[in-house]
Amino acid sequence: MNGTFQRHRRLRSSAGMRNLVRETHLHVEDFIYPLFVVEGSGVKEEVSSMPGVYNLSLDYLKEEIDEVVQLGIQSVILFGIPAHKDPIGTEAYATEGIVQQATRKIKEWAPQLIVVADTCLCEFTDHGHCGVISHGDVLNDPSLELLVKTAVSQAQAGADIIAPSNMMDGFVAAIRVGLDEAGFEHIPIMSYAVKYASKFYGPFRDAANSAPSFGDRKTYQMDPANRREALREAASDIAEGADFLMVKPALAYMDIIRDVRDRFDVPLVAYNVSGEYAMIKAAAQNGWIDEKGITMELLVGLKRAGADLIITYSAKDAARWLKELD
Repeated sequence: MNGTFQRHRRLRSSAGMRNLVRETHLHVEDFIYPLFVVEGSGVKEEVSSMPGVYNLSLDYLKEEIDEVVQLGIQSVILFGIPAHKDPIGTEAYATEGIVQQATRKIKEWAPQLIVVADTCLCEFTDHGHCGVISHGDVLNDPSLELLVKTAVSQAQAGADIIAPSNMMDGFVAAIRVGLDEAGFEHIPIMSYAVKYASKFYGPFRDAANSAPSFGDRKTYQMDPANRREALREAASDIAEGADFLMVKPALAYMDIIRDVRDRFDVPLVAYNVSGEYAMIKAAAQNGWIDEKGITMELLVGLKRAGADLIITYSAKDAARWLKELD
């Protein structure tokens, strides 16, 4: 041979060589681990569609937090399931709401852990929508008032980051003003800026008991067919004061992750959602796939697409697998 072609395989010839030229790396600091907290005591219930994920009462939460810290995970995101729901999600912004209680406990047990508070109403309303309902419609501006109250109450409880997930127009601006006026100008906002009306959320709604009791969320969450709209949503949130941007779901939206990464310089979060997790778990339990290999490949793919941080139910498993590589 005359050597006129490129010998790319030279850089793949051994594990050491491949490690030397690897472009994308996962770190345990990249992960944000979701937690579902419930009222009551003695509750540790596995979510049937999400093996390894539990609804936890506060007395079981410390055990989970201890494991998270031991594994080196530095951030968690809290979702609350209240004992009582009503049309306006009162428990979302109650001083003794379950998220507020859990936040205070976590900051007591592990003050170094970053607590991200999901800021929405759907887990707390008896209709399962993310805002105030009137004649079957989700009202935008009245919903903002309740979301601001929720964000402020979460910050008062000790949340390090407010993560509004409701997709109401103007939610970042309203929450930024509300936090600032309450003296929390130092608390960043992690905006669910690009959140699609996806079928990948089913297992989460099982865990949080938050499925809409009527209709769907297509009037406020994005159409999965749209790409340019994602950039408009992200641009609005940046202009309104978002400190992080998020794309949700992740697996079917890597093109959107890349688009947002190329356009904006703030930290970018990908939410590896419940349906993505459940599919891998189900296939692995049937012996059809290599769970470890596929999970790590997916997480690397999200970082390669442009994500800085990944919210993932696989965080504990991935942290263990990364330790094996040390």
